[in-house]
Amino acid sequence: MYSKTIKAAAIAGCLSAFALNPVAQAAEKLNGSGASFPFPIYSAWFKQFSGDKQVKKEFNSTGARVDYQAKGSGAGIKDLQNGAVDFAASDAAMDDEEIAAVERGVVLLPMTAGEVVLAYNLEGVDELKLPRDVYPEIFAGKITKWNDPKIAAANEGVDLPDEKITVVVRSDSSGTSYVFTGHLSEIYPEFKDTVGHSKSPNWPSSDNFIKAPKNDGITAQVQQIPGAIGYIEYGYAKLTGWKQVAKLENKAGNFVAPGPESGAAAIASAEFPDATLPGTEIPDLRAWVYDPAAEDAYPIATMTWMLFYADYDDDKLQVVQDLIDYTTSDQAQSQADGLGYVPLPADVLEKVKQAATYIK
Repeated sequence: MYSKTIKAAAIAGCLSAFALNPVAQAAEKLNGSGASFPFPIYSAWFKQFSGDKQVKKEFNSTGARVDYQAKGSGAGIKDLQNGAVDFAASDAAMDDEEIAAVERGVVLLPMTAGEVVLAYNLEGVDELKLPRDVYPEIFAGKITKWNDPKIAAANEGVDLPDEKITVVVRSDSSGTSYVFTGHLSEIYPEFKDTVGHSKSPNWPSSDNFIKAPKNDGITAQVQQIPGAIGYIEYGYAKLTGWKQVAKLENKAGNFVAPGPESGAAAIASAEFPDATLPGTEIPDLRAWVYDPAAEDAYPIATMTWMLFYADYDDDKLQVVQDLIDYTTSDQAQSQADGLGYVPLPADVLEKVKQAATYIK
């Protein structure tokens, strides 16, 4: 009887403590959702922040865990607007209308950068060059065979098959699609008028086109289908060891392979607006590089953003601040290259840290 009484009292005490301090429990987990483009590096960062003893000791003052679902930029933005997550992520940042729909306000912080690459599946073709007047026509549905004269002219001596091009595109609302179609619209105006610059483009209705969800979905389809081509984040090609990634002709007329140097050359040309987010004093850190001019720049590169509320309860605020401190640290940013991403330049990281002070 005595032991049962003591046990009951202990349980009651625990329940009472929880009732008096529920935020202590809430602080143990931060939930996020959104872009699949940065998932490999975010997955590594969040795992380290949540479980690595040294990282937790140095950065994670609350011992919190971060969980993230890669469900697409559009879905992440919706989750943020609906208050279903503690933060979101998007390669398309957010437009003014989307920002206005977040009741608690929003702070957009670029966290890393990457390249959108064209992965293909052609047996025996170890190097493929695609001119800037060719790959937009593939994704506009105008070039449909691999031995098309325009492709052949750029790949002299390469045995291109008389085979249908299967174009793999995103089925979900996607920041990667937004970046990719933004570039295609910039260099091929007709593309903007037909397919469009959008997270959910109006892809041609053709049996040449198939759809797949998220970056890993497109990667899997390209790897499985001979004659396929699709757009993915460079990190996914690197993560899977997929070697068949096209060299693309840049604005300077050079055929450039994706990689840390060519990606950094592209991101270096990003210019942030001297402005604040609408109706706020929060710095506007939305900047795009749709057609970089540098001789050695890879032509399709972008930053990708974490989206935080401007206002948090005290328990969540500390976790958010700790997480931003870690992701902007040299320790985290130095991992970008190995995972297929581009670390942010020091001056951009300073802008990020300054904007983060508006999260209260």
